[in-house]
Amino acid sequence: MSTATALAEEFETHRPRMFGLAYRILGSAQEAEDAVQDAYLRWNAARREDIALPSAWLAKTVTNLCLTRLTSARARREQYVGTWLPEPVITSGGTLGPLESAEQRDAVSMALLVLLERLTPKERAVYVLREAFAYSHRDIAGVLGTTEANCRQLNRRAARAVTEARPRFEPGHELRRRFVESFIAAAREGDVARLERILATDVTWWGDGGGKAAATRTPILGRENVLRFLLGVMGKVKAASDISYAEVNGAPALVPRAAGRITAIAAFEGGDGRVTGVRSVVNPDKLVFVERQLARADGAPHGEGAL
Repeated sequence: MSTATALAEEFETHRPRMFGLAYRILGSAQEAEDAVQDAYLRWNAARREDIALPSAWLAKTVTNLCLTRLTSARARREQYVGTWLPEPVITSGGTLGPLESAEQRDAVSMALLVLLERLTPKERAVYVLREAFAYSHRDIAGVLGTTEANCRQLNRRAARAVTEARPRFEPGHELRRRFVESFIAAAREGDVARLERILATDVTWWGDGGGKAAATRTPILGRENVLRFLLGVMGKVKAASDISYAEVNGAPALVPRAAGRITAIAAFEGGDGRVTGVRSVVNPDKLVFVERQLARADGAPHGEGAL
């Protein structure tokens, strides 16, 4: 086996973990893939004597590549048309690593990734390394080239900001799935009363079209306003040739298709047995990665189903 082949094979054993790290920092699957590929180029060019522990070297390289990308991404997102939402990822196949516990699933949720946008780039990197990958503050300091004390301070600030903004109650996996099933059934049948029953009075609907697909440019607040909006789009739901649910970012989500292509990903949030929020991504650029995931799977992955 050639040296180049051996290096490539060794890198591939780390790629899934590095992708999961990059995605959590960037909130974009396509940008995460680019960051990991850049890390691969550096991996190939690096002297082997400079890489004492491959996993640590790659984590440091990917994190710092992401920090550079995140700075420019923030500027682009400030100019983004309408609401910016993270790029969805189907997680039932382990793309973001094991999501066996509620905490692990919540750590990749659309809602949390939106909250992480409030953090500074370094706060976000520290928070992800600490909370999602269980790095010690000492190890994080080595990754970021700073002091352990500074890492502790960054993590405290990040954790406080996230905790203060998160809802006190998050529905379980099964309840979220029922939200999706009830929503699809009510929309297909035009059952406004049923929709009204599953929506909380203070429900919020966010839509991300990026100026490339029809979507609400500002959040829709309150049950009556959301119902009014849904009445306007029910025709599209009924016209969809296939509507299913899939595990997206650790939770069941609505996945409508038309002419064989995904037209949206809608993630549901809830509390007290009702839907409190829906984040709908319709920007076609942000659905490319999910389309590729499904194409690679050659059929519906475990955790998906037609409704």
